Amino acid sequence: MAQLRAFAALAEHLHFRDAAAALRMSQPALSGSVAALEDALDTKLVERTTRKVLLTPAGERVARRAEIVLAELDRLVEEVQAVRGPLVGPLRVGVIPTVAPYLLPVVLPRLADEYPELALAVREDQTQPIVTELLAGRLDVVIMALPSPLPGVTELPLYDEDFVLVAPSSFDLPASPVPREILGKLDVILLNEGHCLRDQALDVCREAGARAAAATYATSLATLVQLVSGGLGVTLVPETALPVETRRAPGLAQYRFAPPAPFRRIGLAYRTTSPRTPEFEVLAESIRAAVGMHNGAASVLHRE
Repeated sequence: MAQLRAFAALAEHLHFRDAAAALRMSQPALSGSVAALEDALDTKLVERTTRKVLLTPAGERVARRAEIVLAELDRLVEEVQAVRGPLVGPLRVGVIPTVAPYLLPVVLPRLADEYPELALAVREDQTQPIVTELLAGRLDVVIMALPSPLPGVTELPLYDEDFVLVAPSSFDLPASPVPREILGKLDVILLNEGHCLRDQALDVCREAGARAAAATYATSLATLVQLVSGGLGVTLVPETALPVETRRAPGLAQYRFAPPAPFRRIGLAYRTTSPRTPEFEVLAESIRAAVGMHNGAASVLHRE
């Protein structure tokens, strides 16, 4: 089946480097797996060119069948794991970058203690890639900002977190709590396109009549906060990221928003057809408990 998965990835990406990256394996290993499948079937499945890979007619037929076979195999594995008990064996989890560094250190120790037979594999990426991987069966569950962007996905809310205004301490801003409308007088620095946090911040800015600093963007929250520390503008930081990111940057001031404060909801998302729903509900409850203990709160879902 490893050879079939290698070929299916190559058929999807039509490029050895991209297919190898998707499978987290080396290009030589991928090439060897595809060659072994060709030997087993005694036919050429791909045509190798200098720039890309083309499927032969036989390769196109095998690719179509491989998708069906692998999907059924994944479903069989899920059903077997569901029978074995909750959170036992492999679990492939996708997490967005604006959640992973702040949530995983809180959650992973608890999961290791409560479910020692759980074998986690974590992939950090932006929302669209991990949801695509989820629907393709290469991830079992993802942790992301809700709502999910595609149909066929079931959501389990985990916790809400406020956005906090972070500005250079040299800016002459009123004391907390500040109204959203204050953003209309400031240059707001955002993450690059592709980050759901960028879209959420843009929504808050539009509601407040604010403008984004058109020439300044960042690829991570860490860089974003450093740009603010350098006096290039202000930004919106999720509450869970504040302790980590503001500790790394000098000369910052934090401002809470007056109610109703802008916030985002973080949750689990999984394929609606997955037979592992009871497991994901157990996982969600464990994460909620870990976050609640870390925040010193009994409930972390406080808004409807």
